[in-house]
Amino acid sequence: NWTAVGLPGHEQLPIVDPRGLVTPFWDGWSLDAWVVTDDKRELIPALSTSVKQYLDMNSGIAVITESVNGPLSLQSRVEVILQEGATVCRQAIIAAADCGAWLVITLRPYNPEGVSFIHDAKLIENNRAWSIDNGKHSVEFSAPVDRYQFSNYRYGDVRVQLPKASERDSIKCDVGMVTAAAMFKLEAGIPRRITVHTPLIDSEVHSAKLDKRPFPSWPEALTGHTILNLPDAHFQFLYEAALRTLILHSPSEVYAGPYTYKRFWFRDAAFILHAMLCVGLHDRAEHALQRFSERQTHTGYFLSQDGEWDSNGEALWIMQRFRELTGRALTQEQVKSAHSGAHWIIRKRLSDTLDKPHAGLLPAGFSAEHLGPNDYYYWDDFWAIAGLNAAAELAEQSGAQESAAQFRQEAVQLMAAIERSLKLTAKRRDRAGIPASPYRRMDGGAIGSIVASYPLNILPADDPRLLETVNFLLSKCFVDGGFFQDMIHSGINMYLTLHVAQVLLRAGDPRCLDLMRAVAELASPTGQWPEAIHPRTHGGCMGDGQHAWAAAEWIMMLRNCFVREEQDRLILASGIFSTWLSGTSALSFGPAPTRFGAISITITPGHEHIDIRWEGQWRTETPMIEIRCPGFAHTVVAASQTCATLTRSLVP
Repeated sequence: NWTAVGLPGHEQLPIVDPRGLVTPFWDGWSLDAWVVTDDKRELIPALSTSVKQYLDMNSGIAVITESVNGPLSLQSRVEVILQEGATVCRQAIIAAADCGAWLVITLRPYNPEGVSFIHDAKLIENNRAWSIDNGKHSVEFSAPVDRYQFSNYRYGDVRVQLPKASERDSIKCDVGMVTAAAMFKLEAGIPRRITVHTPLIDSEVHSAKLDKRPFPSWPEALTGHTILNLPDAHFQFLYEAALRTLILHSPSEVYAGPYTYKRFWFRDAAFILHAMLCVGLHDRAEHALQRFSERQTHTGYFLSQDGEWDSNGEALWIMQRFRELTGRALTQEQVKSAHSGAHWIIRKRLSDTLDKPHAGLLPAGFSAEHLGPNDYYYWDDFWAIAGLNAAAELAEQSGAQESAAQFRQEAVQLMAAIERSLKLTAKRRDRAGIPASPYRRMDGGAIGSIVASYPLNILPADDPRLLETVNFLLSKCFVDGGFFQDMIHSGINMYLTLHVAQVLLRAGDPRCLDLMRAVAELASPTGQWPEAIHPRTHGGCMGDGQHAWAAAEWIMMLRNCFVREEQDRLILASGIFSTWLSGTSALSFGPAPTRFGAISITITPGHEHIDIRWEGQWRTETPMIEIRCPGFAHTVVAASQTCATLTRSLVP
C-alpha cells in the first residue's frame, strides 16, 4: 500500500509506505523517523496504532503521515522537488514531546519488499549529512546532528542503543546490515522541524539517457485534461489522484507501478494509455506510443514478455484509438509497424482445419498471468480480433485497401473460430458463459473473456453469454464487493472488478454502481489501490502497492458514467448515481475526447427533473446521442439539440 511521489517526466519515484517509511531509490534502502525520550519512551510509526496518512495535491504530489503516542507526535511530508536542476526527495519532519527527547532520523537496510544492503555509512559535512556506500548516495539534514549512533550486523539494530551517543562517526558491515541514527534534540513542549534531502542522483543519470525532453511542471502536465466536478468528494478525490498517478507512471515509457511493476507491459500500457487518451493527456500518450516500435521484433511481434500473445492486439488497438481520440495521424513508421503486427497475428493463428476446440485460435500461451498457466485463452483471441480490425482501419486510412480487406477478413475468420470453439465445448459446461479457454470450466479465469464487451465492444452489450459470465463471476468470485482472483493474485483485484462494472454499465445493469462504491471504499487513504487486496486486512497482498492500471480503470469508469461510445452513437449519463442528483450542485465532465470529437457535459439537478447540457466539438457530423440516466426515461435526442430536460420516472 505504498504511494509514489515524483515529478512529471522524471523517472525517479520514491515510495512512502503506510507508516511513513521512505524508500528514495528503486529497490533501495529506506529512511524512517522516530521520537525517543530520555526515559526511553518511543513513538515508532511502524508499531503505532494511531497513524493517519493522506495525499496533498495542492502543488504537486506530497504524502503526509501523522502519528502519535500519547504526548509524543510526529508528522512527515514527503515530496520530490527540483534543486539546481536535479531531483531531490525532501522529507519535512515535525516532532514534539512532553519532556526532553530526540527526533531520530534512521537509516534502514530494507524497503517494503525486503532487504536492501548497506555496507558503510559515514557522518560528513560538519555533521549535516550521511555518505552511504562509499559516497554512492547521500542524505542531507537542515541542521547539524546533535547526537548520532551507528551499528552493524555484529552489534544489532541501532534502535537498541538509543538514545545513547556513539563514539564513532562511521561504520562498515561486510554483511550489509548497517543501520544509523541522526538525533536532533527536542525540548519539552516545543515542536522542532528538520528537513531531510536525498539527492536522487543515480536515477537522474538513468533518466537523462532515456529522455531529452524538457520536463513539464505539474500545471503543464495537467494542461488540457478532462475536468470532473462531482458532489461526491471521495469519488472526486480518487479521480484527481488517479490522474496524477498516470502522469507519474508515464515519464517516457508506461509503468504499471512505481516499484514492483516499474517495467513495461503492452497489456498494462494499452489500458493506461487508453485512460490518458480519454481524459485529454494526448501529448504524453503520443510520446509513449512512439516507443512501441522499439519493442517490435523483425517478425512483427510486439514483445514485452515472451509467450504472451495478447500484446499485438493491444498495441494495434491502442494505436488506432490514439488516432480516433486525438484526430492525429500516425507516423509512417507506426503505420508500417501496425501492418507488420497484423501479419504476425495472421501467421500466429493455428489452422482452422485442426480437429480440436482450439482450431483457428492463437496458440497456448501465458497471456495475462491472472488467467492461469499456459492455455488457449479467448482473451488473446479477442484482443487479436480488435488488433486486426484496428490495423484494417489504419491500412485503409493510408490507402492500403487490399491489406485492410485482408485484415478484416482475418478478424471475421478468427471470430468464427471462437464461436466454433464455444459451440464445441458447450456440452462440457453447466453454464452458458464464456470460460477462459476451450479447456477450462467456468472459473475465475473467465474474467478475461469479458474483454469482448469492455473495452473492445466486440460482442453486443446484451449478449447472453457475456451476461451469464458476469453473473457467474458475481455469484462465485466476489468478496467484499470486489472480484477475488484466486489464480496467482489471491486477493481482491480492483481493475478487474471495474471491468465487470463496465460490462454491467454497458448492459444497463445498476449493479455497476455497487461495484464502484466497493472499489472506492477499498482505496487507500492516499487514493491508491494495490494490484491485489487481502480480504481480511484490506491491505495489499500481491503485486505493486500502487497499481497504475487500477487508477486508469477508475478514470475510465467515471468517464463512461458520463459519456461512452457505442457503435454509431454516444451514450450520456448512463452511470450517474441518484445521490449525485439529490442536491442542487451541478455535475460536469469535459472536454472528454471521443472518436466523434470532444464533448463537455453538465447535469443540473432539480426537484422533479434534471437538465443535461452538452457542447460538442465534432470532427464531422453530429453523432447520434442517447441519454440513459438511471431513474429517468431513456431518450434519443435530435442532432440539433444541445440540451434536454428529463423528468423523474419509475424506470429503474
